Amino acid sequence: MYFKQFYLGCLAHASYLIGSDGEAAVVDPQRDVDQYLNEASSAGLKIKYVLETHLHADFVSGHRELAARTGAEIVFGQKAGAAFTHTAVEDGDEIRLGKVILRFLETPGHTPESISILVIDTEISNEPQKVLTGDTLFIGDVGRPDLVGSKGYSAEQMAGLLYDSLHDKLLKLDDRVEVWPAHGAGSLCGRNISKDTSSTIGQQRRFNYALQPIAKDVFVKMMTADLPEAPAYFSKDAEINRGGARLLDELPPPSALTPEEVDKLVRQGVTVLDVRPSAMFGAGHVPGAMNIGLNGQFASWSGSLLRLEAPVVVVAEDDEQIDSSVTRLARVGIENVKGYLSGGMYGWNEAGLAMETIPQIPVDELKHWLDEKHDLQVVDVRQPGEYNSGHVPTAINAPLAQLTLDASRFDPNRRTAVICAGGYRSSAATSILARLGFRNLFNVVGGTTAWVNAGYDTEQIEKRQPQDL
Repeated sequence: MYFKQFYLGCLAHASYLIGSDGEAAVVDPQRDVDQYLNEASSAGLKIKYVLETHLHADFVSGHRELAARTGAEIVFGQKAGAAFTHTAVEDGDEIRLGKVILRFLETPGHTPESISILVIDTEISNEPQKVLTGDTLFIGDVGRPDLVGSKGYSAEQMAGLLYDSLHDKLLKLDDRVEVWPAHGAGSLCGRNISKDTSSTIGQQRRFNYALQPIAKDVFVKMMTADLPEAPAYFSKDAEINRGGARLLDELPPPSALTPEEVDKLVRQGVTVLDVRPSAMFGAGHVPGAMNIGLNGQFASWSGSLLRLEAPVVVVAEDDEQIDSSVTRLARVGIENVKGYLSGGMYGWNEAGLAMETIPQIPVDELKHWLDEKHDLQVVDVRQPGEYNSGHVPTAINAPLAQLTLDASRFDPNRRTAVICAGGYRSSAATSILARLGFRNLFNVVGGTTAWVNAGYDTEQIEKRQPQDL
């Protein structure tokens, strides 16, 4: 059996190529599909199937692209309601790839149509050796029950279905069965996903908090408490996947724009997306630009912070970054990249146009300001769980995805230090706050990680136990 995981860091997304005797299937593909085609060709495999564990909400899938380029058959769970030709499968259905059997389990809970895929290499055994769990079971976590695929169901109903899927199906598997999910740490489809990208049923039975032997009603309360708001783009991406995305070569290429043209577009309200690292952004950027760096979870945060239909102009270091930006934006359904700043910020400077800056400060300086009781507000833009586990004293939590709504809690005239885990999200947050009129902004380099490594004290908020929910 041929088996390979493809992990895409900017979406915390895992996809798979499975093959045997010259036949292959791709599971949960990203939108740009060349890597699967190249890998299959190198391994002497023909892609016959594209399998989707559910209608993904956090990215646009490449199922239509792969089917168009290979003639592969698209497979969904029977409740997906996909609006294109596909095969709908239910519990116990199978497909064969040479000596490999792929057997489907209906595992609703994250979405109604969610399926898991048992992988059986008959050359080894007639029992499953692996299970691809989609967003039903993650490493260290399980799928959220409140996302858009659950239309017509309450979060509580979906959590009840999730409990049944986990306990009546996945936990019935042998402890040695390998678990291969569709997402890793950082995905908003879960809340506490491990950095590991695979595990076993036995390990998850022991260490996954959501799989511990608790009553169903306690599980439902735990799964539906303190859920962060789902990004607005999730509902749109799920519907794009239900209908099938446009092929990538159908998207118009962005135009090279002069500084003067970009300046005019800024005045018309077009979003300028600066994809450079935070230090470069802080040193000088187009006034009003959003900073979402290519060096982090760019696609996820772009989908969360930008409107899918809004026209975008990209500012990057070079042509390679521009091309990468366009592809990675398309992965979350942002297809309206009108152009890019020709010559980057060097060209902007040469044109004599005004720039904005945001100072980057080390944690030592932040500590000094706090010790000296400076008039300072510290905004921590991490997720509540991260914040609760340890934060800079006096820092107030305002998660990045909700910052535009939460900004009214802060005084735009006060000195404002913004912090996250490492400086990536906080740089994006400073760009949002600057657009909202904050003028005395500072990005904390290295974030809370640097603060802790420097030996400085943190405050913690006690985590509630499931029985307290």
